[in-house]
Amino acid sequence: MTTTTSPSLEQRAVDAKTRLDDQTREIVQWHFDPKTGCPFWLEYASKLSWDPRKEVKCYDDLDKFDPFEDEWLRGGPVRRWVPKAYADKPIYTFETGGSTGVPKSRISIDDFRIDYEMFSETLSDDAFPRGGDWLMLGPTGPRRLRMAVEHLCQHRGGVCFHVDLDPRWVVKLVKSNRMQLMHEYRDHVINQGLTLLRAHEGIECLFTTPKLLEALCERVSLARMGVKGVFCGGTQLTAQFHRFAREELLEGKVEFVPTYGNTLMGLACHKPFDPADNYSITYHPPSPRAMIEIVDPKNAKRIVEYGEVGRARLTTLTKEFFVPRFLERDEAVRRPPCEKYPWDGAGDVRPFSGFAKPIVEGVY
Repeated sequence: MTTTTSPSLEQRAVDAKTRLDDQTREIVQWHFDPKTGCPFWLEYASKLSWDPRKEVKCYDDLDKFDPFEDEWLRGGPVRRWVPKAYADKPIYTFETGGSTGVPKSRISIDDFRIDYEMFSETLSDDAFPRGGDWLMLGPTGPRRLRMAVEHLCQHRGGVCFHVDLDPRWVVKLVKSNRMQLMHEYRDHVINQGLTLLRAHEGIECLFTTPKLLEALCERVSLARMGVKGVFCGGTQLTAQFHRFAREELLEGKVEFVPTYGNTLMGLACHKPFDPADNYSITYHPPSPRAMIEIVDPKNAKRIVEYGEVGRARLTTLTKEFFVPRFLERDEAVRRPPCEKYPWDGAGDVRPFSGFAKPIVEGVY
């Protein structure tokens, strides 16, 4: 009798790197081909002294590009980001930021659906039942999050209910120290969520943010209301909050799934919960469609050692959107691959401490 063993983590990490290199070559060829590429990257390439289609042969070769600048995404014409191959398709535009000045815009066609269908495969059917309805309690508006969570719900056979929170308004209230108004607005959002939870017994799944989850659980027991799983995102997901959410807010009865994502990247999944991690959360990006490295803030081409803190550097590699080497507004600890995700992760994500002014996140 012969037995087979699964490939070692080391071998699966090598295989994942090969897939990433293949994806990189394909996406660079696509975005810099005059027949399929987008006007922005074709114009960009015309000013280079080198040809990306010839010189980018693996993921590491993306270091040949200067870091992607978020200012490129502010203002129009937004169609300069639409690949020629998709010019006749319906185009979505999603925004990020915008509490002060012009928001950054990202075009999309199907990426938000693909990203969240991939994420769906990581969810437990016990905690997020197929056919169960969802409540999305958080930022909607021009953000990809609203449509992505709704698609996730629909993909799993449910109906999604929404309560909007406008983070731009929250930031204005916080910056002007109108804290009473901020608390009133938070309570207004929570009351709407409670109304829906009480009116629709089929809601078994919830997406929300850490502070809204805390405010909601001060009012009701989600377990007693029939919620089985909570999907939660935000940089306030510290180890302390993680433990507080699992043991206190959700009473150890509701599954808690922390996530880290944004309009440019998509969604990073968390390393499966292990008490040995002392509630520290590690996120692994959706390789090969996007990657996060933790880099030296003073030298963005140097990846820090495992266990060291650095700035998060994002690369997005889809046919809809190419973003090489974008420095995020977050920092994290570089963590090694794990069994489920055989590529590097970002641990203890929080706002980047190197900014002159702290980031205001308000109640969301």
